[in-house]
Amino acid sequence: MASIASKNAKNKSKPKSKSKERLSLSELKTLGHQLLSSRAHINNLPILLSHVSPTSPPPHALESLLSLHSFFAPILSDLPSSKPSSTNHRDDDPELIYNTWVRSKFDIFVNSLIDFAASPLADETLKEVVLDTMMEFVKVANGGRFHSAIYHRLLHAIVHSTVPVNFVVDLLVSKYFKYIDVRYFTYISLEKLARTLEEKDISDHGDVNADSNDESHSKSSLEIFIHNIHYVISHIPPLEGSDEKSDFEMWSRSGGDSKELSGNPKAEDKQLHTEKNKNNVLSAAKIAKKMKLKFTKAWISFLRLQLPLDVYKEVLVTLHQAVIPYLSNPIMLCDFLTRSYDIGGVVSVMALSSLFILMTQYGLEYPNFYEKLYALLVPSIFMAKHRAKFFQLLDSCLKSTLLPAYLAAAFAKKLSRLSLSVPASGALVIIALIHNLLRRHPSINCLVHREVQEETAKETDADMSSRKLGIDHFDNEESNPIKSKAMKSSLWEIDTLRHHYCPAVSRFVLSLENDLTVRAKTTEMTVQDFSSGSYATIFGDEIRRRVKQVPLAFYKAIPTSLFSESDFPGWTFKHDGKETIDGNDEKQITNISDECDNSSAKRQRVENS
Repeated sequence: MASIASKNAKNKSKPKSKSKERLSLSELKTLGHQLLSSRAHINNLPILLSHVSPTSPPPHALESLLSLHSFFAPILSDLPSSKPSSTNHRDDDPELIYNTWVRSKFDIFVNSLIDFAASPLADETLKEVVLDTMMEFVKVANGGRFHSAIYHRLLHAIVHSTVPVNFVVDLLVSKYFKYIDVRYFTYISLEKLARTLEEKDISDHGDVNADSNDESHSKSSLEIFIHNIHYVISHIPPLEGSDEKSDFEMWSRSGGDSKELSGNPKAEDKQLHTEKNKNNVLSAAKIAKKMKLKFTKAWISFLRLQLPLDVYKEVLVTLHQAVIPYLSNPIMLCDFLTRSYDIGGVVSVMALSSLFILMTQYGLEYPNFYEKLYALLVPSIFMAKHRAKFFQLLDSCLKSTLLPAYLAAAFAKKLSRLSLSVPASGALVIIALIHNLLRRHPSINCLVHREVQEETAKETDADMSSRKLGIDHFDNEESNPIKSKAMKSSLWEIDTLRHHYCPAVSRFVLSLENDLTVRAKTTEMTVQDFSSGSYATIFGDEIRRRVKQVPLAFYKAIPTSLFSESDFPGWTFKHDGKETIDGNDEKQITNISDECDNSSAKRQRVENS
């Protein structure tokens, strides 16, 4: 018995030693043909598996992959589950032992394909073949139903890859995300992966004994994983159309590939009903109804993570268009958006779009909204990347006629003060915003022209002498618009724009001279026309303007003096146009030149001595 065991061990060791050798392409083809022809060559299976590696030459890896795919695809439905079954006691069945062994090799093959897809060393052309092979297994390995376990392992490898996997994700987007069931199970997997990362992040922060180097390394890895999740979830196309439609394209067969039924009709109907209930989750109509819920769970789980700043900004920019319309309950984002809005700066500007939608369309109440919006009015906002959208939303937020007068006055005065320090394009936006505020809220028109109040008889001469005319009561440093005292001030800064260095600003400010209280004679200005302006746009508009008279540096008549008599009353400037030098002047110039020559000669003699 010992000799037989040693002989079997030697026979088993031969394929392993041969698998380590570098086989030629023709030998791999021969091994593949033998494997597909007979069970007698089943030992070729491990040899072919060893060549499905990113380090293998691409032709060898491709040949092994194609042979293995042709071998596994027809027999997947006959293979047992990867998990050991507790109900099966026929451990001595040769067929079961063979199928279990083949199933273990199939799992190794799937792991090799996943490693291949996530490896930076693998050829991109082969990655496409690998992805197609895996998706084929996802389609047929579960009896015609979507094999979510294999697909989840693929997404797990993509998310937990520390190298860029954009190429594989782009392949999924272009070839498979058009199928509704692929999108459905992608959301399910991403929700699980996001929850796992959240739990891992909490455990890392809660471990007080963790090394600082290990903590920084795990933090950097976590940020990479979050980037990968965001890249996948942001590239899934949303479900368009009504949930009632059932003509969506499916990757797997919704009805499954159940075997032919035989026997009496009652047993056949019973089995058909069981199969229908089992596969009902994969029907297109069922998926369409549940898609919004899975979409919501995936995004909410993702937004609970500690997002890096660049991902945070990208999410806020697209949230109001790509996420909110497809959520089952958009109010679930209120905590995330209010936290973002409270951060301040550019993050608050980006969160404003989504928060405004929740307030206007979904009834979200946010008491400190206008106070936070008032705090965003700083000079840097006029150079921000997303300033155009911010100014449009600012105009929309101040559109309500129910806005209190003190609040409208505070925003008008704050914008007026900013006009002194912002670029010319920002001054144009401010004029348009103030124009709309004055037209919507006639109660603040007192800010346009405020007369100095006459001193009452009760004031003494000392009080009158101590009174300083021209004091602006507005507190520009106050963050609370209620306490800014804007109603006691005036828009004197706008008057300075009449003399602005930019002609477009000085011309545009004249629009505020109209009587804006009469709405029938005036219309609101479209802030969008000015919100994305810059020096380049202003210059382009100026050179395209057609003017009747252009101020150039020439005179219609030859000037007789440098200044006109009106410039200096009481002075006259006369010149006959001839450049003559008086004799005395000539003599004086000669004396000066002689003195210069003598001084230079004296200096020369001193230096020589």
